[in-house]
Amino acid sequence: MKKLSILMVLAALILCPAMNAQLLKNLGNRAINSAKNKVENKVTQKVDDAVDDAMDDVLNGKKNKKNKNAESQESEQTYENQNVKNVDKKKAKGEEVKSDFVPGSVVIFEDDFAGEQMGEFPSKWDLLNNNAEVAVMNGKKAIKFEHGSDTEITPLIEDGNQKYLPEVYTLEFDFFITGEEDHNSAYSLWLKKADDQGISQIYLFTYNMGWDIAKPNTDSQIQGNYSLENIYNYNDWNHFALSFNKRALKVYINNQRVINIPNALAADYFTLSTEFWDDHITYITNVRLAKGAVALYDRNEQSMTAVEKAMAETGKFVTNNILFETGKATLKGESMDEIQKVADYMKKNPNVRFEVQGHTDNQGSDKINDPLSQQRAEAVVKALVGLGVDEWNLKPVGKGSHEPVADNKTDEGRAKNRRVEFIKK
Repeated sequence: MKKLSILMVLAALILCPAMNAQLLKNLGNRAINSAKNKVENKVTQKVDDAVDDAMDDVLNGKKNKKNKNAESQESEQTYENQNVKNVDKKKAKGEEVKSDFVPGSVVIFEDDFAGEQMGEFPSKWDLLNNNAEVAVMNGKKAIKFEHGSDTEITPLIEDGNQKYLPEVYTLEFDFFITGEEDHNSAYSLWLKKADDQGISQIYLFTYNMGWDIAKPNTDSQIQGNYSLENIYNYNDWNHFALSFNKRALKVYINNQRVINIPNALAADYFTLSTEFWDDHITYITNVRLAKGAVALYDRNEQSMTAVEKAMAETGKFVTNNILFETGKATLKGESMDEIQKVADYMKKNPNVRFEVQGHTDNQGSDKINDPLSQQRAEAVVKALVGLGVDEWNLKPVGKGSHEPVADNKTDEGRAKNRRVEFIKK
């Protein structure tokens, strides 16, 4: 039908020229209008499409920008959080570890109360006031300060000497205070002059401590206090340590330095005393007074090794860190670190001769221990030579068990007697 209509129109155009002209005119107008409409429609569509695209771009752009901003803010927040964490870590890492204590190397007085009779006053001490006796607390034999007030004791030094504190020394002991946590009690370490004048006092209460330290060449005192809440073991054993070097006084509780005074008056002797309130009882054990101390601070002074320090102060270095296989002269591998330190010192002092002494405990007979100590001394010399020390400067000597420095009746004492000494000659 559609094809027939088209043929009829074509026939009419051929048969009637006038009609043809009019029809062509009408068709032209319609074509122009149609074309115009199509163009307008196309333009409109293009504009609409363009507007849609633009709107999409704008909307997407804002969305992307928002996302980017959110991501940026999130990233910044993460960075800030990370920085806070890093700062916290740096703060934690940067906190000072106050544990520079170095015990003296030459013992002046030592007492672990191991050989003392329970309930008696300890044989190495003198009682100045009130009452004290030997007891056991948490598995340790100790001197118990009886309930009361102003109990005071002091070490018995040979010939009644009251000027036994050298200009460089360390003092250590373990202490235990019983009683309720919120009650008060105190023990005091007095540093005194030979005329019984108490020039300095360090006193400890439950969870805190204080001090009055005399300054040199003046009548004034340095006073202070320190909270022990985070380092004090309540109802348990704690460790006290003091270091004095000519003028510098430092005190440590459980290896944490709590007092650091650059100029203090030197004392001649010390006493331990207690004051009681409520129900506290104090126990003290493992007292050790020794010559030597933490190195005196000097900006221009190079730090000394333990070997250098001992040699400078006493002319010898004593160590329990050189170990052998049981009953043999075979060095254990972990001994080489200590031997290396000695070798380093000897190579710095190539013109000094040393006697290398081997010491044993009294387990076994002299027939066994004497040659064993000699063989062990020779093994140490051989190791030193292997590290570059001149053999001509070394003389091995076996001392067996004949020169003990501690009681051979206890494991701890025997461990101290098993030692190697390097002595300048």
